[in-house]
Amino acid sequence: MIKKCRINKSNCFINKNWKQIILNSVFVLSFFYFGQGFGQAKIADKIIAKIGGEILLYSDFMEQKAFIKEKHAMLSPEEECGILENILVQKFLVHKAKVDSIEIKDEEIEQQLNARIEQILQYMGNDYTKFEEEYGAPVATIKERFRDDLKSQMLTERLQQKVLGDIQVTPQEVEEFFNAIPKDSIPYFKSEVEISELVHRPNINAEEMKTAKDKLEKIRSRILAGESFEKLCQQFSEDPGSAKLGGNLGWMKRGSLVPEYEAAAYNLQKDSLSKIVETEFGLHLIQLLGRRGNSINTRHILIRPKSKETDLQQAEHYIDSIRTLVVKDSMNFEFAVRSFSDKKSEFYNSGGRLLNPKTNSYIFETSDLDPDVYFAIDGLKIDEVSKPVASTDQEGKTYYRIFKLHSRSSPHKANLKQDYSKIQTAAKEIKKNQRFQLWLLRELPKVYIFLDPDILAVCPSLENFGKSIPQPE
Repeated sequence: MIKKCRINKSNCFINKNWKQIILNSVFVLSFFYFGQGFGQAKIADKIIAKIGGEILLYSDFMEQKAFIKEKHAMLSPEEECGILENILVQKFLVHKAKVDSIEIKDEEIEQQLNARIEQILQYMGNDYTKFEEEYGAPVATIKERFRDDLKSQMLTERLQQKVLGDIQVTPQEVEEFFNAIPKDSIPYFKSEVEISELVHRPNINAEEMKTAKDKLEKIRSRILAGESFEKLCQQFSEDPGSAKLGGNLGWMKRGSLVPEYEAAAYNLQKDSLSKIVETEFGLHLIQLLGRRGNSINTRHILIRPKSKETDLQQAEHYIDSIRTLVVKDSMNFEFAVRSFSDKKSEFYNSGGRLLNPKTNSYIFETSDLDPDVYFAIDGLKIDEVSKPVASTDQEGKTYYRIFKLHSRSSPHKANLKQDYSKIQTAAKEIKKNQRFQLWLLRELPKVYIFLDPDILAVCPSLENFGKSIPQPE
């Protein structure tokens, strides 16, 4: 795996449960899913709704309903109709975004597609064959299938930003929101922590590096002598995902690959072979298969120099010596991160502070922590630093971390003193939701809406969807 890592934002349908909003501190108006397989049986299809210039197919509704059922098992008829209503709102947003001439550049869509495909591949251990088995088609084909859906999602997100603007809540509004919650419905928070980490990766000793380079030079000589790149890749490459494909990474835009690999690849002529290129993933031989403007198609053979036991011992000793500087000499932990931590580690730029992708905050419920992290900080007091912890990355390499515990809360019912920021966020999201609903009441009646009679028979609650009704003062 040599592509840059990106974090992907999850999406869900509108959540009208304020308790869940408080717990998750998440507000999302759009409903799109990414990751549904295409190997399902074909559904007898027809248009079940038209919203302005957008249509909804029965098969699309069934696929999205099946995706929700995977996570929630049972859905009541009311919940299924709620899913349909959310999809109809989504179709209206796409129509409205197009009418308002909101634009999404092709480059933005490509970047998002690459990020989401990459995330799926990471979950699959970068196994392209497994990806194809799961989705029934190669990566390039799946990207094209998702392109229109992703563009629609991005259009609606851009429209929502335009409609909602910059909404703020006052301290009085936060207090009023919290006081309006029934006492028996106040959510219960589990123990939560804030943590920083310092990361150190073992250095590869010169002997192992030379062994790996010699091996790759011999492979390079065999290719130059006329042997098949593809066969040698399948035999020797240590990138499990691409090795089965003869090393082929497919078409990539500039900026999608790690800098060292990309610099070497863009300097190659078509079908030419690079010298040995070193990146954070190991040593590469690269062949350029084609170039189209700002995109290249390459294949590579990867050899990873192996860490010896002595390398691991030295790495553990080194990070333990840093811990000693922090603990005994009172060195600021963030300063230690800036000075000694691996600069390519995920949280280096935040001074080592771990960011929770579920809430986009520094706070973690202890149940959400990886076991390595949980057991490292379990016995720590506030501001204490853990002993070195050995971890394994997605490439199977061992590295070491130390953690500092910044805060820990006991399990408790939500209250304004301890949880003000969460309650503030929930109050803000409710206010956003209210503004959005008012905007929908005003704008939906302005567009043409057709709903299939069969759908209305199942979901009579949609009879008045998009029709003018008295708006609240």
